[in-house]
Amino acid sequence: MDIQLKQVESEALKAIWKASFEARHILREDEYYDRCLLENISGLRMTLLAFADGQVAGCAHLKYESGYPHFRNRHIPEINDLLVFPAFRKHGVANRLMEEFETIVNRHHNHIGIGVGLYKDYGAAQRIYCRRGYIPDGHGVMYQDNEVKPGDMVRVDDELVLYFVKELDYD
Repeated sequence: MDIQLKQVESEALKAIWKASFEARHILREDEYYDRCLLENISGLRMTLLAFADGQVAGCAHLKYESGYPHFRNRHIPEINDLLVFPAFRKHGVANRLMEEFETIVNRHHNHIGIGVGLYKDYGAAQRIYCRRGYIPDGHGVMYQDNEVKPGDMVRVDDELVLYFVKELDYD
C-alpha cells in the first residue's frame, strides 16, 4: 500500500478531510476544522492526512504546544487525535504518521509525547506506541488533562488518558 502524507494547509485539503470524516460518521463542528486549518497555517499545529493508494486513510495532529500541562511546561510536542479508518488498519498508516512527526520533532526537541485512552478500543494504539518506544511519562492517569488521584471517581471515556513520551536522538 502506497502511503502519502499531506499537511492540511489549504481549504481544499480541509474539505477533503471533513468529507472523509463525515462519510464515516465522525462528527466535528465546522469551527474545529477552521481552527485546525488556521493553526496549521500559523505553525501552532501540523495536521497530516494519510492517503493510502489515493484514498484518505486517516489523520493525526502534532500540537507544538500541548494542552496537557506536563508536556506544555516542558515544551514537549504532542501527537494528538491519531485516527486510522478501520479499512486501512494494519497497513502501516499509523506508524507512517508517527514516523513523520518523530522526524519533524527530532529536528528541535529531545522528546515527543502522545496520550492514549485506557479502554479496550485503544488496545491496538497502546501496543503500537509501546512497540515504537513510547513509555508512560510517570504522571499517572489523567482525566481531561487533570491528574486522577487515589479515591477519585472518573468516567471511563475518551478523556481518561495515560500519556507516553519517547526520547529522540536530537543533538
